[in-house]
Amino acid sequence: MIQINNAIQPADLRPKLQRFWELSAQKIRLIDQEYDLSKGSPVFTVQGKYTTRGWTEWTQGFQYGSSILQFDATGDTYFLEAGRKKTVEVMAPHVSHIGVHDHGFNNVSTYGNLLRLMHEGKLPHNEWEKAFYELALKISGAVQASRWTTIKNGAGTPAGFIHSFNGPHSLFVDTIRSCRALVLSHQLGHVFQAEGDVKIDLLERALLHMKATADYSVFYGEGRDSYDIWGRTAHESVFNTKDGNFRCPNSQQGYSGFTTWTRGLAWAMCGFAEQLEFLDTLDKKGLQAHGGSETLEAFMLRAAKATCDFYIDHTPINGIPYWDTGAPNLHKLGDYLDRPAEPFNDFEPVDSSAAAIGAQGLLRLGKYLSDKGETEAGQRYWQAGLTVLDTLLEEPYLSADSAHQGLLLHTIYHRPNGWDYVPEESQIPYGESCMWGDYHAREVALYLQRVIKNEPYYTFFGAVR
Repeated sequence: MIQINNAIQPADLRPKLQRFWELSAQKIRLIDQEYDLSKGSPVFTVQGKYTTRGWTEWTQGFQYGSSILQFDATGDTYFLEAGRKKTVEVMAPHVSHIGVHDHGFNNVSTYGNLLRLMHEGKLPHNEWEKAFYELALKISGAVQASRWTTIKNGAGTPAGFIHSFNGPHSLFVDTIRSCRALVLSHQLGHVFQAEGDVKIDLLERALLHMKATADYSVFYGEGRDSYDIWGRTAHESVFNTKDGNFRCPNSQQGYSGFTTWTRGLAWAMCGFAEQLEFLDTLDKKGLQAHGGSETLEAFMLRAAKATCDFYIDHTPINGIPYWDTGAPNLHKLGDYLDRPAEPFNDFEPVDSSAAAIGAQGLLRLGKYLSDKGETEAGQRYWQAGLTVLDTLLEEPYLSADSAHQGLLLHTIYHRPNGWDYVPEESQIPYGESCMWGDYHAREVALYLQRVIKNEPYYTFFGAVR
């Protein structure tokens, strides 16, 4: 269980954040100088050098989005120009990619961040450039929403989800972060049209996907199965596409459908928390058609609290989780939850990328609740987020080796498939980085830095406000 540091304050992390951004700049420049783009998008490191993995190009937006975040945090225009140039040159295929559920990762991280910076005045206003980013986000949201599976629910009301690249039967917990693409497209006034010029409400699809994720990907200790406890998540939920009924939990990158893959858990923590923030900006009258703001907030808040509670309770005291809370060899570590995570152990790897994503979810949920007057609960999550981030911003998780291209060490990509590099002297992978881990470390660092400096609060929907 995380040993929450209730004394630490955001300003206490200023020195660590300064060093973080210095190392981050060095890593981005190193990749720019050394990585061979002809091999495909960089995904994860092997012996400190980024390499690719031919599955889908889901990490390219993280690469160029990292440069944009670096500019946002430091004002160094080298990173702005690099991120902006590459967004224009190479990201267009991701806007029209009909075969993946990753539009939030690729397009919101690039086009969305650039549009947000223009709204904030950090980029000079240019009407044509603004229209370019807006058009990309409009189309991205609509393309993502087209991957739609209709399902049944007991109420007889509309229900469905954006299906994963596994096919129309497959709901991934990850995809809640791609709801950002639908939300931005909707807020930009885009009309998604299908056969016969039927107009499809992008906000409705986003909200229905969130509801399906809350209902099927998150557990609440209500006896759905023998392993149903408050806040655990399933990576994949499988449906019968003939009749729309739920069939079973499953996992692609976790140990099983009945254990909790911690990066999937972290996606839910962050996704529900940021969508609660977005929901709070919408006109309550307009939400009546979608079930009403109170109903929508209730299911999102329940899912956010449950997943964040599970993370706190099932993570070692320093806030870094092992890759799956049901990993088969965790028992060999003894009372592993009662001491700091051990990335160099002989039995199961940790996943610091889950911590980087989860920390942002904890902080956002904490602030949301505090702003709503739930001070005690809000402070618990907020301080837990600070505790996790405090750990991530120093060794052995922050990479200080000038020859290592990664920023955040001890991340895991796909343990079941054996894709992660295992050093010769070890039984498990350790010491490597991944593009999503590096990006989300930068994102949560930027989030907190803006809070410390009293700058505009960082949200994905800042792109349209």
